[in-house]
Amino acid sequence: MAIRTFTGMRAWTVQRVSALYLLLFTVGFLVALLLQRPAGFEAWRAWVLQPGMRLALLMFFVAVAFHAWVGVRDITLDYVKSLPLRAVVLSLAAGGLLASVGWAALVLLQSRS
Repeated sequence: MAIRTFTGMRAWTVQRVSALYLLLFTVGFLVALLLQRPAGFEAWRAWVLQPGMRLALLMFFVAVAFHAWVGVRDITLDYVKSLPLRAVVLSLAAGGLLASVGWAALVLLQSRS
């Protein structure tokens, strides 16, 4: 069995790819708003519940979670020296991020247009 070494390249790649998606989504979202802003709540809801927008929003929340995880993990590994406390901090962060993405998925995928 080979020992796996972590060089940080995977975390760097996840951070950069997620940042790129967040940037592209934000720019696209703002351009869409500038071109045709939904007039009221029902128009907003209809716009957000389009299949393409649902997928883009879900990917946005997943990208935010990955981006945040890499940052929180790196900061925790650098500054929390106690292994038990580090495990608690990372577990709480992972649980919170998973719960957030799960909630977003439920809201976006169960809503009816």
